[in-house]
Amino acid sequence: MTTTTPPITLDDVRDAAAQLKGIAHRTPVLRSRTLDELVGAEVFLKCENFQRIGAFKFRGAYNAASRLTPEQLARGIAAYSSGNHAQAVALAARELGTTAVIVMPEDTPASKLAATAGYGAEIVTYDRYTGDRVAIGEALAAERGLSLIPPYEHPHVMAGQGTAALELTEEVGELDAVLTPVGGGGLIAGTATAVKGLHPGTRVIGVEPEAGDDTKRSLEAGRRVSVPVPRTIADGQAAETPGELTFSVNRRLVDEIALVSDEEIKDAMRFAFERLKIVVEPSGATPLAALLAGRAGRVTGRVGMIVSGGNIGAERFAQLCDSGSS
Repeated sequence: MTTTTPPITLDDVRDAAAQLKGIAHRTPVLRSRTLDELVGAEVFLKCENFQRIGAFKFRGAYNAASRLTPEQLARGIAAYSSGNHAQAVALAARELGTTAVIVMPEDTPASKLAATAGYGAEIVTYDRYTGDRVAIGEALAAERGLSLIPPYEHPHVMAGQGTAALELTEEVGELDAVLTPVGGGGLIAGTATAVKGLHPGTRVIGVEPEAGDDTKRSLEAGRRVSVPVPRTIADGQAAETPGELTFSVNRRLVDEIALVSDEEIKDAMRFAFERLKIVVEPSGATPLAALLAGRAGRVTGRVGMIVSGGNIGAERFAQLCDSGSS
């Protein structure tokens, strides 16, 4: 008889929270009576757009980087990312007194490229539609002797991401459902581990852009399924295939995956700005989009939501919000 040990447990998430104490921000939880009335539920928004580097990714990146040995830190860190993980690793490296080299798509939003460079990282670009970022990152790390911290396929990264949901439940108590964006699956794996570990009856709902429904297809098939490189405004969720480690968690703990269109994402960004007075990037707006558009079915009671990030330039934000009103 064989047993499968999960990559992370609730204790790992709690350990990550202790590692991040005093380093990561304990981000605010916002409420809106208008939103509650629109969706017919009490909604609690965990605002990771106020996290360091402007997104939840700092939690996992620092949790992983801070556990490297002094010898590994002396050699430096490598990562590959569409933007937020890049900034997170760059800042974590700076905090820990080491260097970072980040592989990023050449079409990464300029604001994310500039922020990553601003934290002191070296950037190596590639074409996301023809290049293999994992292969490029692994080759670069091997060539330079760097420690590679992937954006989601790492237990310490996954556990770190779960600390946002841990904080949410500590602050507001048991929830009937929690919604979170899904890209490679690290955030929802950490979220589901924390939430289900504390309250097994809570529904965990992931949200993907329609063009990037690899996790939904994979859960329906019972195995990892690949899709063409997603073309969506939610660049942080442009994953082609769920991670192996993340999928091993999500296939056990995630209850449902909802899909949203780019237009619904734009509407959610506008709503967040106009009614909640917060700036949310497209990927961070997908759970709100799912609630507002009714894509997550009938969600009632007490509903939590991870607003994963707010990294978007002013010009791009205005462009998307303007087009969302047309």
